[in-house]
Order: sequence, then C-alpha cells, then structure tokens
Amino acid sequence: GSLPKWVVNKSSQFLAPKAMKKMYKACLKYPEWKQKHDPHFKPWLFPEQSRLPALALSELSLQHADSLENIDESSLPESKEDRGEGSDEDSLT
Repeated sequence: GSLPKWVVNKSSQFLAPKAMKKMYKACLKYPEWKQKHDPHFKPWLFPEQSRLPALALSELSLQHADSLENIDESSLPESKEDRGEGSDEDSLT
C-alpha cells in the first residue's frame, strides 16, 4: 500500500538527515578502506578492468512507445479485490 503524505513528510525530517550523516561518515572513511581493498581496481575509470560480461550493441534494441500499445493485459485482474487487495477503508477497521 501507500503511506499517508504526512507520515512520509514527518519521517523524512528524521530519516533523511540521519542517512546523510551516515553517508558522510562512510565517505570520509572510503580512501582508507579503498587502500586496503584492491586500490588499483577502478572500472569506472578503466573499463578494461570490468569483470562484467560485455554486451554486444547488436543485441540491444529500441522500444518505441507505440509498441507498448500492443501489450496483452487480458490475463491481469481488473480490481483490487481480484488481486487479493482490500480497499483503504478495509485496512483501517
């Protein structure tokens, strides 16, 4: 389900600053950590170091928006009740 906007807004006042402080502390420690953990491995700077399998450009294809109109959704349920989900009012009682 979804959360009420006031819950998201209120929790973000506490969670976002806390997450940013943790991120800041982790960033400060990164240079020391990187020196101990494969310091010369930087695939973002040197793509030849990448350990991921290469993907040939010929295997890629563009998907245009007009092709999305032909998606068969006939097997999908029509309502929340069909999907096993109740209404918002049901969850309050």
